[in-house]
Amino acid sequence: MTAIFKREFKAYFSTPIGYIFLAAFYFFLGIFFFTLFSNGSPAISEILSSMSTVIFFLLPVITMRTMSEDKRQKIDQILLTSPVKLSSIVLGKFFAALAVFAIGFAPTLIFEIIFAAFVSVNIFSYLYSLLGIMLLGGTLIAIGIFISSLTESTVVSAIITFLINIVLILITLFTSIIQNETIVKIISAISFTNVFQSFSDTVFSIADIIYFLSFIAAFLFLSVRSLEKRRWS
Repeated sequence: MTAIFKREFKAYFSTPIGYIFLAAFYFFLGIFFFTLFSNGSPAISEILSSMSTVIFFLLPVITMRTMSEDKRQKIDQILLTSPVKLSSIVLGKFFAALAVFAIGFAPTLIFEIIFAAFVSVNIFSYLYSLLGIMLLGGTLIAIGIFISSLTESTVVSAIITFLINIVLILITLFTSIIQNETIVKIISAISFTNVFQSFSDTVFSIADIIYFLSFIAAFLFLSVRSLEKRRWS
């Protein structure tokens, strides 16, 4: 897994993809910080909450090539016939994408230090919100990797992942037009944005952590199964 991780992480910065992703990421992060600082609010959790919407649109950029690029270049044949577990291949790619994603939030530590120089800050609120955004990002990355494993085209992978993310954002809006209370409760319970909001509100819940971890595990498992199907096809 370590070799796959190093290869994938390096690949993000041997092409423009990693730089484009981080440039766009820091652009929005800077805007949210400037707005928050100008308004005199020291809550980093508000920046992370705002970024939670942005990542739905940006993450397809780093997940679109995880599997599809290997298929296109026929590198997957080498990986599938090598003495490497399929789970190690998937996990290596997942943690490489997650590492790039985590780098995007490195400036928030500087933001917290800046706020701490002026007012008292809640470190737990910052760390818990950061955990929430990492779990949300990890879930979206796992979904993106699975979609990428289904196609040889990075463009198709990006478009499908983007459309799925749009649906995940808009799903909560469906509750305003649905009359059935039971369905509304189900949609609210499975909404990524609703679950993440508890992290922003610093409402500690093991169930919310398990919720995201379950989705991550499920889609990584599906990715492994997709590779296994390709190995034997």
